[in-house]
Amino acid sequence: MAAPSPANQPPQAANNRLSTTGPAATGKKTNSPTTPTPALSAVDINAARTALGSLPTRGFSPNVPKYDRNEFGKPWSDDVTVDGGHNGCDTRNDILARDLTDVEFKPAKRNCIVTKGKLNDPYTNTTIEFKRGRKSSDLIPIDHVVALGDAWYSGAYQWDADRRRNFANDPINLQATNRESNTQKSAKNAAEWLPPNTAYQCEYVGRQITIKSTYGLSVTPAEKNAMEKVLATCS
Repeated sequence: MAAPSPANQPPQAANNRLSTTGPAATGKKTNSPTTPTPALSAVDINAARTALGSLPTRGFSPNVPKYDRNEFGKPWSDDVTVDGGHNGCDTRNDILARDLTDVEFKPAKRNCIVTKGKLNDPYTNTTIEFKRGRKSSDLIPIDHVVALGDAWYSGAYQWDADRRRNFANDPINLQATNRESNTQKSAKNAAEWLPPNTAYQCEYVGRQITIKSTYGLSVTPAEKNAMEKVLATCS
């Protein structure tokens, strides 16, 4: 698990590199079939347990300002210094290109706009077809693994605007999923919501711990307890 990063420069893992390149003439990129991310290895589970024990815990504070999505900047901004920033493509399309297979792009748009693809959704262990359109695009939203509202009350209210904008667009905290799961989760933490695909809960909690450790965020006692219970089931 990474240590908290400097103010505006969270560290990036090599396996989170985004790729938005491909044959622009056809606007199509075909990825190899993928399956939902497997559960963490035993070594990673041990690291997650250690990192969870190091996260600060918090109670209710009446002095924290009310959460406002606008505090995290314009949604899917490319004007960030995290992985994928300033690549000429908005963050939503970056994540669709990363998480979908059989991806097709809008021609002559630098492979920035995803028009079709297939999502193997780790939250539900289902396959979802994506087709860009006014009534179909929002069937696959991009989830903040650590919700922005949760991050706000976990310490992000103290950050500057650049750090909050980075967090909202950092690929390590983003996952394409289905609309129902995204809506049900909303701003809930691990004590209040876990993916319905139980096989992914170890990975999900591990990702949350990594993100909170990386950004120096806190957990509530109930959240920490819920995470410990999930990690106890992982092997």
